[in-house]
Amino acid sequence: MKKNITILKAYILEDKLMLETNESIIDLVPEEQILVDSIQYSFIYLMEDKNDYTYIVLHEQIWPLLNNAYEKRLPVWISFNDEQKELVNFHEEFDYVLSNIKGNSNYGKELVSKVESIFLT
Repeated sequence: MKKNITILKAYILEDKLMLETNESIIDLVPEEQILVDSIQYSFIYLMEDKNDYTYIVLHEQIWPLLNNAYEKRLPVWISFNDEQKELVNFHEEFDYVLSNIKGNSNYGKELVSKVESIFLT
């Protein structure tokens, strides 16, 4: 069964975007892929454990900070207590996702508008 991990807090620390969660990430391996949830207005970074995929959910509330990190090409990390993992290949994958969303009504007019207003100005 797929698991969702929601980001509770996002901040920039030592030239990294840190995404804090309240669930362990110790067994997760980055899949280096980003999906789009046009219903919940979020981006999903895929990670995997030995059983299934885990979705790291990047809700629109953190998009302004995500955009700041994206513009500066800061590495993106997820953390839980003392556990930390880099979301490998984040910017390259995000470039691809954003280029697909721009002007693409398949994602829904509202999502496209929100993404364009924050990331594609």
